[in-house]
Amino acid sequence: MIQARIIPCLLLHRGGLVKTMCFKKPRYVGDPINAVKIFNEKEVDELILLDIDATVENREPDYEMIEDIVSEAFMPVCYGGGIKTVDQMSRLFSLGVEKVSISSSAVKNPSLVKDASSHFGGQSVIVTLDVKKIGLLRRYSVVSHNANHNRGLDPVETAVRMEKMGAGELVINSVDEDGRMQGYDENLVKLISAVLNIPVVALGGAGSLNDLLTVVKKSGASAAAAGSLFVFKSVRRGVLINYPTQHELKKLFEVVV
Repeated sequence: MIQARIIPCLLLHRGGLVKTMCFKKPRYVGDPINAVKIFNEKEVDELILLDIDATVENREPDYEMIEDIVSEAFMPVCYGGGIKTVDQMSRLFSLGVEKVSISSSAVKNPSLVKDASSHFGGQSVIVTLDVKKIGLLRRYSVVSHNANHNRGLDPVETAVRMEKMGAGELVINSVDEDGRMQGYDENLVKLISAVLNIPVVALGGAGSLNDLLTVVKKSGASAAAAGSLFVFKSVRRGVLINYPTQHELKKLFEVVV
């Protein structure tokens, strides 16, 4: 099979790099610029950078911090957090960001996705849907503001709408699996991948390289993103910024589907 994209996802919190568990209890794991430099050495092809404070604090992206980080990155960077307008996106692109991730703003105002796609092209506009199982029946629902707001929206229907609005890619982030390192929510990814024509990126739950392969092979994801897997050493969670070698990735995806 063709090797899928494997993307580290870094969370920014109060200027530092953190990792969460089910979107709670952010744990400091290092300086983002140092992490980016290590990923440069590891020849990472792509990076997702999410500021988990900006939307909750109702503020704009920290442009100075973003510029500092992106200027050190040898790979394309997708940034998300606090984005509400096309003008903000334009400024981010001028700083060297290659893709923007819209989350709560896309859910609240889907026309923003359409406007952004018209201005910059769908390939630069990513929608991230944070999804959580809600209630006694554990039904999937789109959430926002670090999973503190339940939007009451079906993620499959929302994903289809985002594609129609012009999103070039969709990130599906499982709140329930975030940081647990016990595997992706394969059912969720499969449900959404089955109805979309644009690439779907799975996020939340990876604990091993095999998890990356499985979510692509069995759930139809076009790419697998991960945080804990690339900032912790094993499930004991000793901090170690890491990434598989190109040889390891090639060997991993040399599996007949």
